[in-house]
Amino acid sequence: MLSLIIKTFFFQSFWIPSGSMHPTLLEGDRILVTKWRPGPLELRQGDVVVFKDPGGWLNGAESVEATGAQRVVQDVLQFVGLLPEDAGEHLVKRVIGLPGDTVECTSAEGPLMLNGVALEEDFIAEGSQPCGAEFSVTVPENSLWVMGDNRDNSADSRAHMGLPGGGTIPMSSVVGTAFVTLWPIDHWGGIGNPLVDSGQA
Repeated sequence: MLSLIIKTFFFQSFWIPSGSMHPTLLEGDRILVTKWRPGPLELRQGDVVVFKDPGGWLNGAESVEATGAQRVVQDVLQFVGLLPEDAGEHLVKRVIGLPGDTVECTSAEGPLMLNGVALEEDFIAEGSQPCGAEFSVTVPENSLWVMGDNRDNSADSRAHMGLPGGGTIPMSSVVGTAFVTLWPIDHWGGIGNPLVDSGQA
């Protein structure tokens, strides 16, 4: 009962199945998300969020099977209710645009523009193009524009502009905001918000 209460109202654990969030998150990382954002606390540009597939995002996606010590940790977390059995239905990306924001790129090389201001994105993977393509999107009400930190290897909002919502995801699909990496031990630590820390959000 306690684990159900924790999972429903406070925290939930997820594992990272792909390299789309390098270097912030690596394949096999276990992260903890807080259910308080969104909720009592508002989402911010730069937050790393876990969200349920809004439809068509995970078609054909491959996941990494946990082994050894990672599998033991996964089994324990599932037993106590902190790791959902349907974790494979979720994605992890960084929030770039909130409702009403305009996110645009005038070239593949960037920079990524938020409401007409170029973002300094020191957190994206080395060598990645900030944009990858030209686009301009105004985020609808109750929606988010999300992108991976490994821009050249992330099927994020840019890759789903042909779907309903024009690449944005509904705010209601967000499970919570990632705030710490639990496993492996050598990657343990807090997951910050570089856009907030730098005063860009």
